[in-house]
Amino acid sequence: MTRLRFRFAVIAAICAVFLGAASAEARPGGGLSFGSRGSRTFSLPGSTATAPGPVSPIQRSITQPGQVPRIAPTSPFGGFGLGRGLLWGLIGGGLIGMLLGNGMGSIFWVILQIGAIFLLVRWAMTFFARRAALAGGPPGYARTGLGPLSGSAGPSTQPLSITPSDYGAFEQLLAQIQTAYGREDVGTLRRLSTPEMASYFEEELAANAAKGLVNRVTGGKLLQGDLSEAWREAGADYATVAMRFEILDTMVERASGRVVAGDPARPETVTEIWTFRKPSGGGAWQLSAIQQTR
Repeated sequence: MTRLRFRFAVIAAICAVFLGAASAEARPGGGLSFGSRGSRTFSLPGSTATAPGPVSPIQRSITQPGQVPRIAPTSPFGGFGLGRGLLWGLIGGGLIGMLLGNGMGSIFWVILQIGAIFLLVRWAMTFFARRAALAGGPPGYARTGLGPLSGSAGPSTQPLSITPSDYGAFEQLLAQIQTAYGREDVGTLRRLSTPEMASYFEEELAANAAKGLVNRVTGGKLLQGDLSEAWREAGADYATVAMRFEILDTMVERASGRVVAGDPARPETVTEIWTFRKPSGGGAWQLSAIQQTR
């Protein structure tokens, strides 16, 4: 009996690890890179002091790459359907083997296989995403440096100056969007985001609701931020800003209120690249894209 209890304890711990990993990126956007940045959608923004490392390319966008076949608006593996099938098949086989008395060796072998599959899928995802970004991006935009005046602008773009009031608007949008997402306030998300971004947020909220979950997000306190690039094109102004901020991010069972992921008492620090868009000559800024740092 003691041995059986030990096996169940190991199984519970393994399941908790995978459930936690699945919910680790539960904030708006789910830890993905998506949205539109005009003609620069498929070029990488320049590094900044806030985000000096690599930036993930856009993985989902309604913007079409020039002279490149249309890329399906999902991850290169269709939501990891194949990877998930293999993963849970291995887990299931290992857990059943433990329960039937095949010993601990089988489950450790399963864990090694899971780790290998995870690393392979992550590598392939990054590889194909980079290929898509390099193939679709207009030439001359891949650069490093701070501010909108470094590097060359494309023939259809003009450098744009960002004012202190613009920076204030970006900080306010950060907090308001996080709060609206945590409250499932679709109306506010539609007002503060482009229609494309609002539709992605609504998909995420609906998916959580279908699972009986709600993502509680509060805070959105900006710790550091700086401009990567800003430009004007086709009657619209764009500003891409690196932001490091602090949020409380938990996944909660809708019916019981039980926290299934995250710590409601411990804020987490996140660094993301947000792109804002507004009509040239007036109008309010809206969130147009989110990209992850790596």
